[in-house]
Amino acid sequence: MSGGARLALCATTATFLAACALLPLVDMASWIIQAAFLLVVQAGVGALARRVPLARPLTVAAQAVVTLLLLTLFFANREAVGGVIPGPDTFRHFGDLLQAGADDVNRFSIPAPLTDGIRLMLVAGVVVIGLAVDALAVTFRSAAPAGLPLLALYSVAAGLSQGGTDWLWFLLAAGGYLLLLLAEGRDRLSQWGRVFGGTAARSPGGAAQGTTGAVAPVRTGRRIGALALGIALVVPLALPTLDGGLLGANGVGAGVGSGGGGTISAVNPLVSLKDSLNQPEDREVMSYRTNSKDTQDLYLRIVSLDEFDGTTWRPAKRSIIDVPSPFPNPRGLGADVRRTAIRTNIAAADWYAQEWLPLPYPATKVDISGRWRYEPVGRALVGDHNETTRGKQYSVESLIVKPTAAQLANAPEPPADLRREFTRVPASLPAIVEKTALKVTQGAANDYERAVKLQDYFAVTGGFTYNTQVSAGSGSAAIARFLKDKEGFCVHFSFSMAAMARTLGIPARVAVGFTPGSPQGDGRMSVGLRDAHAWPELYFEGVGWTRFEPTPSRGTVPDYTRSDTPVGNPSDPAAPHEAASSEPSAGAPSASDDCPAADRKLGGCASKAPTVIGTSGNDGPPFGTIALVALGAGLVVLLPLLPMLWRRRVRSLRLGAPGRTDEDVATRTLAAWRELTDTAWDHGIAPDDSQTPRKAAARIITVGRLEASAADSVHRLATAVEQVLYAPNPQPATGLGDDVRRVERALHAQASRRSRLRATLAPRSTVRVAWTLRQRRASLTTRWQTLLRRPSGQQN
Repeated sequence: MSGGARLALCATTATFLAACALLPLVDMASWIIQAAFLLVVQAGVGALARRVPLARPLTVAAQAVVTLLLLTLFFANREAVGGVIPGPDTFRHFGDLLQAGADDVNRFSIPAPLTDGIRLMLVAGVVVIGLAVDALAVTFRSAAPAGLPLLALYSVAAGLSQGGTDWLWFLLAAGGYLLLLLAEGRDRLSQWGRVFGGTAARSPGGAAQGTTGAVAPVRTGRRIGALALGIALVVPLALPTLDGGLLGANGVGAGVGSGGGGTISAVNPLVSLKDSLNQPEDREVMSYRTNSKDTQDLYLRIVSLDEFDGTTWRPAKRSIIDVPSPFPNPRGLGADVRRTAIRTNIAAADWYAQEWLPLPYPATKVDISGRWRYEPVGRALVGDHNETTRGKQYSVESLIVKPTAAQLANAPEPPADLRREFTRVPASLPAIVEKTALKVTQGAANDYERAVKLQDYFAVTGGFTYNTQVSAGSGSAAIARFLKDKEGFCVHFSFSMAAMARTLGIPARVAVGFTPGSPQGDGRMSVGLRDAHAWPELYFEGVGWTRFEPTPSRGTVPDYTRSDTPVGNPSDPAAPHEAASSEPSAGAPSASDDCPAADRKLGGCASKAPTVIGTSGNDGPPFGTIALVALGAGLVVLLPLLPMLWRRRVRSLRLGAPGRTDEDVATRTLAAWRELTDTAWDHGIAPDDSQTPRKAAARIITVGRLEASAADSVHRLATAVEQVLYAPNPQPATGLGDDVRRVERALHAQASRRSRLRATLAPRSTVRVAWTLRQRRASLTTRWQTLLRRPSGQQN
C-alpha cells in the first residue's frame, strides 16, 4: 500500500473512531453506518483526485461536491433534481431539517431519539470533520493540525455525554489520532529513503553495523503522541461542563450543592417526570396560601403541550405579548357555567428557577415583579431577559370552573380553526391507537361520554398499572407500546389519552405542572418535586379547556367526569379512586423559552415554549455554548503548537519560489541564509551577527558535525550571500531551498532526542517574534514622543 493510501485510510479511521464518541447521545446507532459509508466514499474520491492529479484545492472541492450529492440523496432526494442534484428546494429542506434538529437537541435529554434533523446533524457533522481531517492530513500532508477537528468532534461528544464509558470513547479517539500520526511519520521516513522500523544494518558478514536512524524519529513521534494525549486529558479539566439536559447537575433534579443553590432543569418531559418521582427526597418546589375552601382542583399549570409530531408532544410556537391586566376571558367559557373566583399567594423556592410561571388555571390576573410576557393560547407567563421563578413571591387571581355533565354533553361543535389544530395527529401514529379509541368509546353518544370512557379506561377498567420504572418515551411507538404493555406513569397516560381523543375528533392537548400539593400545619400548601404531573385537557365549546385525570392514584378525578356523583356536589373525600394530593406524582418537564429577547419585546416572534418543567434557561446546551467549548478546546491544544506552526510558516515563506529581478534574488538569498541560521539556532547553534557568512558557515559545520553533502550546502549558501552582498552583478543561485532542507535534516539527525523535540515544538528562533514586537513598540513610542514635542518646539 502506498503512503498516500495508508494516510487516507488512517485519516478515515481516525474520524470514524472520534465519531463513535457521539453514539451515547442518541438512542439508535444506525446513523454511524451511514456516516462511515460517506467517509469511505469521501476518502476514495480524494484518493482518485490526488492520483489524477488535481490541484489540492480542487481535490478538496471534488470531495465536498460528492459528499453534498450523497447527503442530498440520503436526506433530500425528493427535493433534488433526479434525486441527487441539489437545488434551491434542497437547501431549504436542509435548513428545515437542521432547524428541526436544533429544536430536538434543545428538547430531548440524552439519549435523544434519532429524528431526521438529529440524524442530519450527526452525519453531516462527521463528514465535514472527515473532510477537514482528510484535507489536512492527506491532501496537505500535515497530520498534526488534523487533530484539531478531531478534538472538536470529541469535545462536543464528551461535553454532552453522561455515560460511564467516556474513557472508552477517549481511547478510541486518541488511538485514531496516534494511528494517523504514525502513518504520517512512516510516510515521511519512506520519502527520506529510510526503513521504518529501525532494524540494524548488517555487514556482508552478518555483523551488526548500527541502526538505520529510523528509531529516533519513531520515538520522537511517540513522544509527540504522548504529549497530545496528555493535552487531551488536561483539556476537559479546563473546560466548562455541559450537562445533558436532565434535572440538575447530577441528572436527578435535586439541584447543586448543599445550600440549595442548584436549579431544576430538564429537556425531555418523560425523563424529568420519571426522575422527579424517583427522588430520594421530596424537595419543596413552592408553597402557597389560598382563600379557596377546596384545593383538590387547584392544579398549578406551567405550560401546555399542544403539538404532536409523532416524536413527542411539545408547545406550538406562538406569539407572546405584554402581560394584560386582567387577562382576557378564557376561550370557550360560557356565562352559564358555574365558577368561583379565588386568590392564591405563591412563594417559589430559592433553588427552583425556570422561565415558565406555575399558575392555577385559568388565571385572570397575576401580580409579580420582574420581566414577564404572556402567551394567550396557553394563558401562560414566560420570563423575559432570563427572568425566572427563583425565590419569586406572587399572587394570582383565578377561576375554579365547575361545569355540569349536561353542559359538557350538550357542548356544540368547536370552532373550525381550533378543531383543525388540536385534532391533528401524525401519519406515523399506529393504527392501534385509533382502533383502541373506537373500541373503548363504543356506544358513547357524544364527545363528553367518549372522553369519560377514555379516562375510565386508563384509570379503572383497562387494567393499567402505574409504574415509574418503565423506559421513557413519548412518540407514536411509545404510545402503542404503552397500550400493549399497560404500564407507565403520568406522561404515558396523558399523552395516550390526548392522542386517542384527537383520533376521535375531540380537540386535546397535554398540560404539565403540579398537583395541588399537601396541607401543612400553618395553613399553607406545600408542593414538592413529586407533585409534578402531566394531565390531558380536552376542549368543549361553552366550557373551554377542561381537565381530565386518566392516571390512576395520581391527582384527583374531576367531579364532572363521575357518573355516580350528583353534578355540582362536592366529591366524597373518602372515595377509593381519589388520591390525596400529597401522594408522590411523577416529575414534570421543564420549559424554557428560547425566543430572542429583542423579538420578545416586540411581541412578534413565536414563543418557543419548553417541553419540560423546571428549567432555569438552561434547556440543554445551545449551539453557541457548544461552539465556544469547541473553540476553547482548539485554543488549548493550539497554543502549545503555535511556535512550531509559526516556524513552519516562516520557513515556507523564506524558501518560496526563486526571484526574477536582482532585488528579488538578493531578498530570496538572504531569506534562505536567515532560515539556515535560524535552523541552526533551533538546534542549539546560536547566531553571531559579527561573523562573516563564511565564518558563520564554518561554525555551523563544525558545531553541527555536518557530513560532506550538508557541509557543501552550507558553503553554497554562504557563497550566494557573499555574491548578493559584495558582487556588482550578483548571479542567481539555484537550489538554495533544497540546500537549507538538507542541512536541516543533517542537524536533526546529529542532535540529541531532547534537542530534536525542542527544535520541533519549541524552536529557539521564535524569540524573533518578541524582538520584532519590542522594536515596533519602541518605534511607536519614539514617534508618539516626537509628535508630543513638536508643538512646543514650534512655539520656541
